[in-house]
Amino acid sequence: MNSKGILVALLLIPSLAGPAHAHTIDSVGEYRIEIGWMNEPVVSNETNAIELFVSKLEPGIKLEEQEFKDGIAGLDETIKLELVYSSERITLPLSSDHNTAGKYFAYVNPTVSGFYQANILGTIVDTPISLSMHPPKVDERSYIEFPEPADITITQIIDGHTTLIEDINDLKDSTARLEQTAQQHVVGYVGAGLGVLGLAAAAVALARSKK
Repeated sequence: MNSKGILVALLLIPSLAGPAHAHTIDSVGEYRIEIGWMNEPVVSNETNAIELFVSKLEPGIKLEEQEFKDGIAGLDETIKLELVYSSERITLPLSSDHNTAGKYFAYVNPTVSGFYQANILGTIVDTPISLSMHPPKVDERSYIEFPEPADITITQIIDGHTTLIEDINDLKDSTARLEQTAQQHVVGYVGAGLGVLGLAAAAVALARSKK
């Protein structure tokens, strides 16, 4: 078999090709719950969304073999998703996919890398749900950056801010010196004026004394 044939054979083996998206599956009552990230690979500081799929379980089939189909619509009114990272948490509303019933999005911008927990809270039809699931890890943004533009940009911003602060301080010093010089000139003018007035008064007094 040539190299092209080997490549095709490898792509046809599911265990080697792998799934298109890394999603997590669980169940509540008679419902199948699936979550994952909308955009993969998942990186920090990039707008993304938790995808939520809700459908009925098929009897007699193991959970890991269940597939999403015939999704449950209208859950954006009865379910919310709480995203947790360490001690921080935020409650996100769901937006339904207009093209796929039972598919929902909870939009978020994960600002740090690491593992997040998604708590699904509310009701599915008449079934209460309070389920904690874990989507795949969020990686550092540098994972997909080349050739490291972020570090250069941050350095330039810091240098620019430092230069701006120095320029502002220099401007303040120059203004203070100008004000000080102006005050000195005013005092000098006043002194000179008083001297002239003194000389004039002396001249008047001298003229009077000669009469």
